Amino acid sequence: MSEVIVVATISPKPGEEDKVRAAILAAIPKVHDEPGCEKYALHEATGDSTDLVMIERWQSIEALGTHGGAPALTELGAAIGDLLAGPLDVKTFTAVPAGDAGKGAI
Repeated sequence: MSEVIVVATISPKPGEEDKVRAAILAAIPKVHDEPGCEKYALHEATGDSTDLVMIERWQSIEALGTHGGAPALTELGAAIGDLLAGPLDVKTFTAVPAGDAGKGAI
């Protein structure tokens, strides 16, 4: 089975950035312990944007599906749902490795 890459953009409402960030940071260790989680890393936008981006790598689409119903994500959704400017923008990808094996894929 192919690994799955996820890029999830999270847009907090103005003034709610710290609460959203804190909730995500609290969830990360729990997600790291989920079966099939290979990468679950938070990134903050530079410049004027307050968007947060989660870059994830899962062993399989099945592992990602399990993550979708796992307690850590359910709790996170409940904690930040009312703090977001809009719905999460979640996209899934498969890698197209190229060049240096250590640099050409996430």
